[in-house]
Amino acid sequence: MKGFNPSFSQETASTYDNSPRGDEAETVRFLAGFGTTALEFAIGTGRIALPLTADGVTVDGIELSPDMVARLREKPGGGDIDVTMGDMSRAGTGRTYDLVYLVYNTITNLLTQDDQVRCFENAARHLAPGGVFVIEVGLPSWAARQRHQFIDVETLEVDHVGFDVNRYDPVTQMLDENHVHIGVDGIRFSPIRQRLSYPSEFDLMARIAGLRLRDRWGGWTREPFTADSTRHVSVYEVAA
Repeated sequence: MKGFNPSFSQETASTYDNSPRGDEAETVRFLAGFGTTALEFAIGTGRIALPLTADGVTVDGIELSPDMVARLREKPGGGDIDVTMGDMSRAGTGRTYDLVYLVYNTITNLLTQDDQVRCFENAARHLAPGGVFVIEVGLPSWAARQRHQFIDVETLEVDHVGFDVNRYDPVTQMLDENHVHIGVDGIRFSPIRQRLSYPSEFDLMARIAGLRLRDRWGGWTREPFTADSTRHVSVYEVAA
């Protein structure tokens, strides 16, 4: 995707919270069980960090996009969260935590296998004794689509329509995706590029980083991970 900028723009930051996923409460309950200190990779607008802080966990963040952090700062309590600007695969806070977490497919925003491995290594460096690294990632299904490309209708109303346009390269594991809005208010594009990986590849990345899989679930309520799961919530710990 020519001209793609991996740092979320001001326009994206301003609309990011307009469509909540609806699983924020379950996410926070799951993460709050791992201790009292946490580091969120790609903290964004604080969708998870702020309610987790309200639940009694001290949360720091690492974030690449100044616009996403600016939106975080506008929210109540957003100014109290310590955010380090930089790439989550390399930037450090100089502290260790009971929990490092990375949710909502965000590890796929790292577009090379090397960077995804470095992300695991960076998480391991930030773990206190007994700490865990938690990731949430959707399972790739695009390889099975005809010609590895597809368009899904996301919204269909009288005055606007929304399309999700996708093209997947199984050789590079790269998904190019663009959310297209066409309406009386004009046309908007929200492009994103992701490198998709299966759970087994993440497990190998963990081993390279000195971690091992502790648990894997099909969602935030600890439902079993099965062949019908559409995502996985994986918990990694330091290998003994």
